[in-house]
Amino acid sequence: MNFVTSSLTLLHHLQSISGALSTNTKLPILDNFLFKVNQNKVTIVATDLETTMVTHLDIQSESEGEIAIPAKLLLEVLKNLPDQPCTFRINKENYAIEISYDNGKSKMVGFNASEFPKLPTSEYTSSIEVTAELLSNAIAKTLFAVGTDEMRPVMTGVLCEFSPENITFVATDAHKLVRYQRTDISTQSSSSFILPKKPLNLLKGNLRGEETVTIAYNESNATFTFNDLTLVCRLIDGKYPNYEAVIPKENPNVLTVERSHFHNSLRRVSLFSNKTTHQVQLKMAGSELQLFAEDMDFSNEANERLTCNYNGVDMEIAFNAKPLVEMLSILETESIQLSMSEPSRAGLITPFENQNPNEHILMLVMPVMIPR
Repeated sequence: MNFVTSSLTLLHHLQSISGALSTNTKLPILDNFLFKVNQNKVTIVATDLETTMVTHLDIQSESEGEIAIPAKLLLEVLKNLPDQPCTFRINKENYAIEISYDNGKSKMVGFNASEFPKLPTSEYTSSIEVTAELLSNAIAKTLFAVGTDEMRPVMTGVLCEFSPENITFVATDAHKLVRYQRTDISTQSSSSFILPKKPLNLLKGNLRGEETVTIAYNESNATFTFNDLTLVCRLIDGKYPNYEAVIPKENPNVLTVERSHFHNSLRRVSLFSNKTTHQVQLKMAGSELQLFAEDMDFSNEANERLTCNYNGVDMEIAFNAKPLVEMLSILETESIQLSMSEPSRAGLITPFENQNPNEHILMLVMPVMIPR
């Protein structure tokens, strides 16, 4: 089995799917790429059994066959080659692989393709087409809020909800929550699933922005198809918490402030906060916002004032600065609103002005107790 391909083109395709490789496996075969050659096309597969990525590229070949090639070694060879034609010669009897290029050749041993796990084959009950721009935004706005507690697996992924009114993406770790909604796309019937973090990161790294993504799914798996890539992942099984129940409905105290000024001030003041709680206190009255943090263990403290627009009763509330800084860095609007009911209840962050009328973002952050 022989084939010829560009070293740079092959490297790009392998790098786009290499994130699906297992980082800690007891199955040595999962450390390989599966190559399936069929005349002038090769299909390449990487998997960790939970997440599988497949790519296709054109090659020059008059033969067909399959082989598993060591992923790490092949990637290192290609990374250190200038762009040039590479000839792969594969002995089907002993799985010897020879890669020839302009000034030399490399040899390695592959594995029998029959040892490689079979590709997931599922009957999908539902599908939807979305733009890569929409999916990229949804992932970028929610991924940071995903939980890490393996005891609560449903919160380690992003909830994707499709309905006749909109599509909604939700992530929470019980301390912060993000709900990203788009009303410019919908489905005929309502359905939902929970996507794990790994495939979300792989999608984030491979979406370019202009393409259309076809999402097909059932109760156990979802497939994303775009460009020359296919990503298949196992969904998180379980019922997602009722996130709507934790979003306060009455929030009469509303702070409007310039996002970049608030973001930078928070970052500076939080440097002087307690290294365990990262607590920053906000004191709002009229057109002034005060930020205060202290670390009594080291006699550190910082205090800053910002001009703002505040409608409501004078209030003092404290937050962990880390999620607050993350939220402000992800939002892109000039000004944000922080809506609150009382110091012991969650604050809601929303953009003051919506750049896209079909996009609705809500971020919730839980307060922390102010020491007295």
